[in-house]
Order: sequence, then structure tokens, then C-alpha cells
Amino acid sequence: MNILFLCTHNACRSVLAESIARHTGVGLWQVASAGSHPAGRVHPDTLAALREKGLPTDGLSSQSWDELSDFQPDVVITVCDQAAGETCPVWFGKAVKAHWGLPDPTREDDDSKRRQRFDEVISTLERRLQRLAQFISKGAASDRDALQAQLTTLKEIN
Repeated sequence: MNILFLCTHNACRSVLAESIARHTGVGLWQVASAGSHPAGRVHPDTLAALREKGLPTDGLSSQSWDELSDFQPDVVITVCDQAAGETCPVWFGKAVKAHWGLPDPTREDDDSKRRQRFDEVISTLERRLQRLAQFISKGAASDRDALQAQLTTLKEIN
């Protein structure tokens, strides 16, 4: 299974999701992240937060979804925060789609609040992706409707 995480700038949340998914779903899926308008670099605080948690940072980059033309996703998950007025990229294709809106930790001006927000977003993604890994390891992901329902249910986990 191929999973693509999307966010507009592909500098923080989608990169966090990619790293956590790589760590959580070894042998279950291949993952990538991209943006509709990539920043061109991963935010330094994103990399620092991942390293602090012992999560992988090798190969992470801020890239356009155009660079992933060979990556055929089975699942596309957007992670931008529509509640904050962000415009999430729309993926056109046959993939199962889900929206897991998450706040952007890099928008916090206060260092302690930024660190807390990173911890919250990372913890949320870890819980969701661990549950998704359990679901997929049971072989239920071949049913598109069941997979869609599971992805929708997981967005409620904080």
C-alpha cells in the first residue's frame, strides 16, 4: 500500500506524518509527502522535533506532488487545518482520500507553545497511524469502503 500525505507547503505536518508513518508501518506501506505549493525546505523545528522523538529524518524533503508522478498512492491524507482557514490541496485520482486537519506548530510564536504544539501533533499522528497499521495488518484494507470508514474514524482520535 502507498500512502501520500499532503499539505500546502510540505514543510511541517505532512513531513511529520511521513516520518511517523515510516516508523510505524514498516513492511505495511510505502509513504511519501508532498505539497501543492512546497516551501522548498523542511522547517528546521520539524526536523528537530522528529530527532528529539527518535523518529527518522533521512530523505525528508519539501517537494511538489509533481515530483511524485511515479508514486501511485492508494491512500491520500491531507493534514492542513481548514479550521484555521488554510486551503488544503485537492488530489485528483483513484486513491481513497481522507482529511486529518492538524494545527501548524510552526505558526506558534512562543517557543514553549511551539514545542507543546509539536508534541501534540506528533502524538496525534502516532495514535492515528498506529491504529491504521493495526487495521491494515488485519487485511481489511482491501475493502475500499472499510478503509474509507477507518480513515474517517481515525480523524477523530487526538
